[in-house]
Amino acid sequence: MGKTMKEDKNMVLPKGVTQTDFLQAVEQLKELMGNDNVLLSKEHILPYTKIMMSIDNAEHTPSAVVTATTVEQIQAILKICNEFKIPIWTISTGRNFGYGSAAPVEHGQIILDLKKMNKIIHVDPDLCTALVEPGVTYQQLYDYLQENNIPLMLSFSAPSAIAGPLGNTMDRGVGYTPYGEHFMMQCGMEVVLANGEVLRTGMGSVQGDKAWQVFKWGYGPTLDGMFTQSNYGICTKMGFWLMPKPPVYKPFEIQFPEESDISEIVEMIRPLRIAQIIPNSVVIANILWEAATCDTRRSQYTMELGSTSDEILKQIQKDKSLGAWNVYAALYGTQEQVDVNWNIVKAAVEKLGKGKLITQEEAGDTQPFKYRAELMSGVPNLQEFGLYNWRGGGGSMWFAPVSQARGSECDKQKSMAKRILNKHGLDYVGEFIVGWRDMHHVIDVLYNRADPEETKRADACFNELLDEFEKEGYAVYRVNTHFQERVAQIYGPVKRQVEHAIKRALDPNNILAPGKCGIDLTNNFQLKG
Repeated sequence: MGKTMKEDKNMVLPKGVTQTDFLQAVEQLKELMGNDNVLLSKEHILPYTKIMMSIDNAEHTPSAVVTATTVEQIQAILKICNEFKIPIWTISTGRNFGYGSAAPVEHGQIILDLKKMNKIIHVDPDLCTALVEPGVTYQQLYDYLQENNIPLMLSFSAPSAIAGPLGNTMDRGVGYTPYGEHFMMQCGMEVVLANGEVLRTGMGSVQGDKAWQVFKWGYGPTLDGMFTQSNYGICTKMGFWLMPKPPVYKPFEIQFPEESDISEIVEMIRPLRIAQIIPNSVVIANILWEAATCDTRRSQYTMELGSTSDEILKQIQKDKSLGAWNVYAALYGTQEQVDVNWNIVKAAVEKLGKGKLITQEEAGDTQPFKYRAELMSGVPNLQEFGLYNWRGGGGSMWFAPVSQARGSECDKQKSMAKRILNKHGLDYVGEFIVGWRDMHHVIDVLYNRADPEETKRADACFNELLDEFEKEGYAVYRVNTHFQERVAQIYGPVKRQVEHAIKRALDPNNILAPGKCGIDLTNNFQLKG
């Protein structure tokens, strides 16, 4: 061990781990993995410390980064971590910007980076399945399908190119195609448990089985869901169902002029979604979400502090030829199917008596229609990063409450969110994503992290959003690492007791991402009533 490292009094250490034990563990990790795969310098760790949350970077600084390429390496890493009681935080491809970053939930945790495990193991063009490792990106899988002329279509989140199907599915992300509820389209996992044992879920536990990617359930309790949004194991392989490319694809947009239209929009869309007339996840995006993705900056319209006035929002709407709400959907199938469903959609819009219907032919290459059409057809892009230019300063926290797909519920949530955000001098930048019966209400709390006062306001704002929505029976389905313990409290003590019982059984040394989703064996939540 180098002298400099031994004498570094400022070394970041995992909670409860002495420097002596940490250095011994690092030595063993280097011997196992090689120096190039055990990163300790500030320079190498820096990319993993970039956060967008309303908290100091230091609170989420890792002690080291370890990269692995095989299941056997992961097993050996876990053996060392168990010996020295060192916690690890596992990541794969993306940086999870809207929900925190790649940084660990707790200061000093070692990051286990699986980006080098990037094999596309198998794609079956007949059964429309894929089996991939954690480091595979959507762009990589898309390119593979294109290069091999395989007529299958992906579904992914936005921005998508640098994200990966395994990581996004493990966090129960959503996309914009008919296969948009990603965990529903997952089939089969390989998971390394904390003790190093390897579990294959579903049919994967059967020696020589050929149905691992086609039948989700297997025999007995279904375990796959237990490993999503949890810290019970490290997923090293995952199967997916992919969608056959339809002969005809028809994207369209409906622009609505007034913010108050949201209730009527949802009431029009819901029966079309439930009946599968519109088969994909419909996006209802507000003016600022769409304008920001087209590189609109607030400073172009005003330099005044606080929230943006409704008068300016109307001006942006006019300048960018957008609606107060912008609905994006698509039809898929044969020409006959698309023609029939298109007539039903047009009739629904006409009956409503408002809303401007825009086809791809009419929109051309204009943004944001172009990138929305690409997402709905399974073409990855990075367009949505434009959101971060609206205010600048690198602050972004996604607040994502779920509601019923009812107009009154969505209107209520929109009004609550806008009131609270404006109260703290921030803007309502939001979209609704329509499932079959649910709405994912995604709100990007954008702020300037370089401004301490604005960061403080953003933190207070997010806490108030959680508090006020909880009072109305609303809770988020994902959240950044800064607020994971707070959100876990919303879901009540019984759920937490079960989660911690599973944790004690599978990870008694508490080494796998303690604190993720509020699951931590050192957590005294039971004492909080």
